[in-house]
Amino acid sequence: MKIETNPKWKSFPWCVGNVHIQVTKPLLQEAFASTGPVESCKLIRKETSWLRWLKILAAMGEKQRKLLVLYASQTGNALDAAERIGREAERRGCSASIVSTDEFDPSSLPHEEAMVFVVSTTGQGDPPDSFKEFWRFLLQRNLGNSWLQRVRFAVFGLGDSGYQKYNFVAKKLDKRLLDLGATSIIEKGLGDDQHPSGYEATLDPWMLSLWSTLYQINPKYFPKGPDVMIPQDELIDQPKYRILYHKRKTLEPELMAESDIIQRARGMSPGKLSKDKTKPDCFLKMTKNEALTKAGSTKDVRHFEFQFVSSSIKYEVGDVVELLPSQDSSAIDAFIERCDLDPESFITVSPRETENNGSCGEVITHVPIKLKTFVELTMDVTSASPRRYFFEVMSFYATAEHEKEKLQYFASPEGRDDLYNYNQKERRSVLEVLEDFPSVQMPFEWLVQLVPSLKPRAFSISSSPLAHPAQVHLTVSVVSWSTPYKRPRIGLCSSWLASLTPEQEINIPVWFHKGSLPAPPQSLPLILVGPGTGCAPFRGFIAERAVQAETCPIAPVMFFFGCRNKDTDFLYRDFWESHARERGMLSEVKGGGFYIAFSRDQPKKVYVQHKIREMRKKVWDLLCDGAAVYVAGSSTKMPCDVMLALEEIVMEETGGSKEMASRWLKALEKAGRYNVEAWS
Repeated sequence: MKIETNPKWKSFPWCVGNVHIQVTKPLLQEAFASTGPVESCKLIRKETSWLRWLKILAAMGEKQRKLLVLYASQTGNALDAAERIGREAERRGCSASIVSTDEFDPSSLPHEEAMVFVVSTTGQGDPPDSFKEFWRFLLQRNLGNSWLQRVRFAVFGLGDSGYQKYNFVAKKLDKRLLDLGATSIIEKGLGDDQHPSGYEATLDPWMLSLWSTLYQINPKYFPKGPDVMIPQDELIDQPKYRILYHKRKTLEPELMAESDIIQRARGMSPGKLSKDKTKPDCFLKMTKNEALTKAGSTKDVRHFEFQFVSSSIKYEVGDVVELLPSQDSSAIDAFIERCDLDPESFITVSPRETENNGSCGEVITHVPIKLKTFVELTMDVTSASPRRYFFEVMSFYATAEHEKEKLQYFASPEGRDDLYNYNQKERRSVLEVLEDFPSVQMPFEWLVQLVPSLKPRAFSISSSPLAHPAQVHLTVSVVSWSTPYKRPRIGLCSSWLASLTPEQEINIPVWFHKGSLPAPPQSLPLILVGPGTGCAPFRGFIAERAVQAETCPIAPVMFFFGCRNKDTDFLYRDFWESHARERGMLSEVKGGGFYIAFSRDQPKKVYVQHKIREMRKKVWDLLCDGAAVYVAGSSTKMPCDVMLALEEIVMEETGGSKEMASRWLKALEKAGRYNVEAWS
């Protein structure tokens, strides 16, 4: 249906079901520009008068609003927060659509009336992979400052205040949307992983403000008001995923390659965040497991060496490798038994929404996989703590009244802190939580949806493909600690790697990708700062330059290393000292140097930033010669302390202000000459 009254009038498009209507009368355009797309209309006919049109469209404008929630997640936290926002909106009577930014067409943003962005910040201010293309679109210069003038938005960010660029992506997005003419519904919310209650400490009050302000803007978002909530038992009816069980006689699982099995399982997992990550790049096999720390050290740091199995992947120094760890088989068996599942059954997992898509939706077909294999490869039941929604759903399946009351309290805003103390602070696993509430018997569909996904663990590569062909080396601190209630805890991946021996010949699925430390050209002078396991990527840098030096001149390298004690924690001591001697890559005769801070070997603690200040003149001279700064290690205070030390050097050598020194270093970063890779 298309209605026009004068071809000279400017058009204004409306969608009515599957019918496109061109409303061209200026009066209509002015009167209804703010009502948004119309979804259905059975009363409109060609002979309808303009007055009748006005009444019908006005009635359509009265239709209840729908909230769009766009998220960009790297590890799954932003997805969890987005789903929580969507659930809380629906509890108040406002339907919500939750979409990843890499599945949303950014050119349609001007047609949205109100939206919420939930974005995480990774590394040193980096956006999630799923946000990069969306962000590039928003940065186009041809998008004017009125492009989003009819759009209202809110931004919630997830970050870690231990990093220098805390919630950098959320802050940039908020500013860019304002630059494009959009109107902010409320001030951006910034969730902090460092807070005792995590990002939810900010999210809870931020959402309350969001609902209140949306209601003031247009009461149609919440027909009964922002404080009237639908009972939860009316909302929780069925999970988002459907599981089909298949007859075994029709399957031939022994014909599937190991990589295909992993791709099959992780391709069906609700926790998958990228289509490219389901199938491993290749497999590695361990050839060496060597302790680097000595007896008496408070840490257990290992040097691992691996060789490629069947096929190899090209990588560069500074790259990162992700390993998919194996979970304890007895814990997997205990989880399956606790949930009353058949480990030998074959299943396929698919979103329920695809069932009703018909021919318009993408047809997804999965090859069945053994249930136990699916759990092992996709569901983290042994190390990750469940989210708050897990406890909420558990409460509906608790048959013991005291368990139901406890779970309902944990899921409520009033019980948030107690839930944090019980769950996150103690790092209780899914299996442990289920064992603490024995009357709960959750359907497997809910478990598949709510159990945290098993994520690959990322490590900086500590080898060089030139110096160590067909090998990958890693430097890994084996994680272990005690909770506030003295419960022993270990890191899933690091402890698993430490338990392996070359004789076991375990094939480890891995994925390679670029990190935050680009491979430097051999002509570039370097200032490297890597205390503790932060030295890992720089071992690869130095080993590579040693090979390059055999055929061509090499630029000087300064390396600042730090650890607690010289006798117990001096990682790769022989390697560094050999390169610090005459003609070595770190020798002063070659313009470089090797400087060590042993923080606990004297009454007053000494860290890498102190050594940098001691060598201020040489550091400044190398910076003036075009050196690049590379920093790697713990994200707590070290990167900021190193930046402050360099700021002081710039101030002293130039006589400038702190602001000028900060701008000078930011320019260095913008030019690609200041790179940081930090981890918590």
